[in-house]
Amino acid sequence: MTLTLLSAMTVNAQNVGELFTPKAMEYLKAVPFDVNRTTLYTADELYAGYDPTNEATFEACYDTKVYRHFIATGKQAQSVEESLARTLHDHCIHVALDQFFKEHNPRLCLGIMGGHALKRTDPMYKKVVLLSKRLTEQGFIMLSGGGPGAMEATHLGAWLAGRSEKDVDAAVDILKVAPSFSDKGWLASSFEVMKRYPRKGNYVSLGIPTYLYGHEPSAPFATHIAKFFENSIREDLILTVAFGGIIYTPGSAGTMQEIFQDAVQNHYLSFGYSSPMIFLGTDFWTKEMPVYPFLQELVKLGKYKNLQLSLTDDFDEIVEELEAFKNKQ
Repeated sequence: MTLTLLSAMTVNAQNVGELFTPKAMEYLKAVPFDVNRTTLYTADELYAGYDPTNEATFEACYDTKVYRHFIATGKQAQSVEESLARTLHDHCIHVALDQFFKEHNPRLCLGIMGGHALKRTDPMYKKVVLLSKRLTEQGFIMLSGGGPGAMEATHLGAWLAGRSEKDVDAAVDILKVAPSFSDKGWLASSFEVMKRYPRKGNYVSLGIPTYLYGHEPSAPFATHIAKFFENSIREDLILTVAFGGIIYTPGSAGTMQEIFQDAVQNHYLSFGYSSPMIFLGTDFWTKEMPVYPFLQELVKLGKYKNLQLSLTDDFDEIVEELEAFKNKQ
C-alpha cells in the first residue's frame, strides 16, 4: 500500500532531480511538519502544545499549525516545494502504516463509517461506542476516518475496551457537555475522559483523518493516527485496509461515497476476496436513505457481484457475522 514517491504530486517537474534543489531542501526543513517521520501519529503528538484547561492553546498546538500552513499554501499545493513536502510526508505515513500491519493482523481490521455530524447526545453515538467496544474486545482492530461524530464514537469504544458499561455511561456523560465538534470544550472533554479512564490492556484502534477537513479535530481516542494531506488517497485507503469488513452507521454524502466505493472493491475482488458490508439501522437504510434495497436490486440484476450485504439493528447478529467471516480466513 506504500505510496509511490511522486504519485500525489500536483505540480509537474521534468525530472526528480529538479525537485531536490537547494531551495527545495531549505523549504523541507522549514515546513511545520516532519517529512521524514517513521511512525504514525499519536494524540499527544498531534495536540502537542494544547492544554485542556486553556482552550486558547489549541491555536498553538502542532495540528493547528500544520492545518494553518496547509490552508495558507493552498488545498492544492501552489508550489513544487510544498507539493514535494506533502508527498514526502504522506509517503512516510504509508510506510508507517505498512509497519503497523506487520505488527497487527490486517484481516482483523474492521471499519465503522458514519456521519461526522453525529452528536454525542444522540442515542446512535452510544450505540456505536458500545459496538466498537465489544468488537475490540473480540480481537478486532477498529478503523474510522479519524474525525468527530460516528468516527470518534468508534475510537472511544475501542479506548474503553475492557471496562464496564458503567464506565461507558460516565465517559459519554462527560462528553455531552460539548455535543458537537464545533462546541467549546469538545477536545477538552475528550482529554478529560482519557485522563479519568486510561486505556486498559493492549487494545488499539486506527484513525485515518485528513488535513483537507482539518477544521474538524482528529479524534484523540485513536491510539494510532495516519493523518494525510492528500484526501483522495486517504479515502481509498480507509476502505482498502478494512479487510475484516465495514459497518455503515447512518450518515450522509461522505458515507454514501464510501458505500459505493467499497462495493466496487468487493465486486471486483480487488484484494482477492469480498468483505462484509453491514448496515446498522434498519429504518434509516431502508426508508430515510434507502441505499440497502437499491444495492439488493443491483445484485439481483447482476450489476454487482460478490457483495456480502446485511441489514440489522442487533449487535449479536453483527458480531456473529463478523466472527464467522474471520473464522473462514
